[in-house]
Amino acid sequence: MVIKSLELSNFRNYSLLNLSFDRGTNILYGDNAQGKTNILEAIYLCATTKSHKGAKDKDIVNFNEEEAHIRAYLEKKEDEIRIDMHLRKNKSKGIAIDGTRIKKAAELLGIMNVVFFSPEDLSIIKNGPAERRHFVDMELCQLDAGYLYNLNHYNRIVNQRNRLLKDIYQNPSLRDTLSVWDDQMAAFGSQVIERRITFTEQLNDIIGEIHSRLSGGREHLKVVYEPDVTSENFAEALHRNQERDIRLKMTSTGPHRDDFSFLADGVDIRKFGSQGQQRTAALSLKLSEIELVKKMTKDTPVLLLDDVLSELDSNRQNYLLNSIGDIQTIITCTGLDDFVNNRFEINKVFRVANGTVDAGQNGGI
Repeated sequence: MVIKSLELSNFRNYSLLNLSFDRGTNILYGDNAQGKTNILEAIYLCATTKSHKGAKDKDIVNFNEEEAHIRAYLEKKEDEIRIDMHLRKNKSKGIAIDGTRIKKAAELLGIMNVVFFSPEDLSIIKNGPAERRHFVDMELCQLDAGYLYNLNHYNRIVNQRNRLLKDIYQNPSLRDTLSVWDDQMAAFGSQVIERRITFTEQLNDIIGEIHSRLSGGREHLKVVYEPDVTSENFAEALHRNQERDIRLKMTSTGPHRDDFSFLADGVDIRKFGSQGQQRTAALSLKLSEIELVKKMTKDTPVLLLDDVLSELDSNRQNYLLNSIGDIQTIITCTGLDDFVNNRFEINKVFRVANGTVDAGQNGGI
């Protein structure tokens, strides 16, 4: 799959922008705070309906405007697809595929598969469990509509159950209604747990070899899923913890409290790994994500690299860029020196300055 072109209107600092991408490696370069990442954010929105920054629609629309538009033209397995997204400050976003409006944003997922890699991702190993869950959830939601359905329902029930727990604290007679939410929560949550188990197995089929090559054969990496509760015991655990949940006014058990550990030759590098080990594992994880998308969709994702090369040493830079292969890649950076010095092939170069983009250079560098 490739993105052929992207059109933006009143999106962030772009009043109007039309870009045509090459099928290979595209470089967006320029000083910081000029709008390079905004282009990647627009692409990510078209793929997932969400900003990678977690920004709300009202914050994405140009400050002086009430609405923004994104239009992406894709080529996927010889089909041409157009995605239109209408962002509004005070209403929910509108999305259309080939001119037909979709009723649920979830219908968009899986049409455009992207892998987004930013400097923040290099800290996914050492940071908290919420970031590791988010990584797994975002990947599975792109690849598995059933997982998206179960996760959305599960999260909604957790929020409703938490509101009920707060009400029960003030009005104990409402406790009889708790079991209704518990049954639904266990049903959807068990599906989430089982899919995460399978995902971890699929990831481990790929990540071990990648990490071994990346570490020069010195380490073997394994991802371990650490569920807060098993699918078989979930319903019983909810019932057992009801008194505690009422006291805490929150749901203390379930996959919203899961974690994932990363073992390098049996050592948990979340806790005991060096920064170099943690960064290498994060890079292995992203490269494995690319291979997993290829395997599951029988197609290639689009790789978005947001100024991540500046955070990697030369060995990791070389490995990442040499691993791109036949994937369309869009890279943001402040300069072209690393590419020139290492003679990496670049198919198209864009210079970004103050919300304007000049596609002034093409061909290898």
